[in-house]
Amino acid sequence: MSFRVPRVDISAYVADGTAAQRAAVAAQIDQACREVGFVQVVGHGVPDEITAAFVRAMDAFFALDLTTKKTCRTPPSVNRGYAPPKSESLSLSLGVESANRMNDFFEAFNVGATAADYPDSPGLPQDDYAENVWPDVEGFERAVSTYFAQAGRVARTLTGIFGDALGLDPDFFGSRTGHSLDVLRMNNYALPPGTDVTLDGDLTGMGEHTDFGIVTVLWADQVRGLQVLGSDGGWHDVEPDEGAFLVNLGDVMARLTNERWMSTLHRVKPPVLDGTIERRRSAAYFHDGDVDAVIEVLPSCVDADHPALYTPVTVGEHIAAKLQGSRAGVSNVAARRESESVLSSRR
Repeated sequence: MSFRVPRVDISAYVADGTAAQRAAVAAQIDQACREVGFVQVVGHGVPDEITAAFVRAMDAFFALDLTTKKTCRTPPSVNRGYAPPKSESLSLSLGVESANRMNDFFEAFNVGATAADYPDSPGLPQDDYAENVWPDVEGFERAVSTYFAQAGRVARTLTGIFGDALGLDPDFFGSRTGHSLDVLRMNNYALPPGTDVTLDGDLTGMGEHTDFGIVTVLWADQVRGLQVLGSDGGWHDVEPDEGAFLVNLGDVMARLTNERWMSTLHRVKPPVLDGTIERRRSAAYFHDGDVDAVIEVLPSCVDADHPALYTPVTVGEHIAAKLQGSRAGVSNVAARRESESVLSSRR
């Protein structure tokens, strides 16, 4: 059976679609979430000029010298700022050791929702809702902030579709995302001058991992590199369709649905051509939910044949354990089910 990421037009939810049109979209999303966990989303309404300005801003930052970029680093507990090559290992977020513990060669820059963005939610943890670090690059903050708002709108549109697909109360996701831990991660898969990375068959752009939260909205170059683990046990190359966002579910949705919906393992393996890496850029908007929201299996997803696979956990507790792995090198011992999937894929 060939591997395919379904393509779904969500314009019925972006504009004023009829009830029948929205029901058809929700049914397509439900099928994609059950069978693949990834979707090619079109009809999202993000203007091309906003995306183009955002990509130019990314390029301008990553073109800076490594020393300048490193001035934007933050402690591992703060998911903001610059991450240089080989400073992270995504596989450790699932509790899986690799031969070189911090071996992911991508560089990244993170921005996120701050406490000031949620004035009606006082007392939010500073590390989780930290202020952003903005580089001294002309137009960067404006272009990135504008795109951040658009990607967030798409993510919230998708949770509305999820609620309809799962037959939930219309406010189900809204009541759990009023001060959502949202982060935009800009990734550059290339080797900056002065970077100590050996090009070999085991080169890891980004290790095997699942995303942490509710849903991820990904812009990416149409360049090979992203690989998704299929139900056949094989890794499959995936590129975004022209004008599409690649959307995938995170662990929170797998927990909520008792794995009726899939938080799919994926990784990045950019090709090496003539001894150099073919450059690939991406930007992932992670819509993760409120830090204090309790995630527990939906009653509608539990029966005699499908007992609950997860115990309740807050979004904050879950994500903290994942970040300790990817950013601080501390293996996530709570990710037993996920780590078993990674090890099985390696075998």
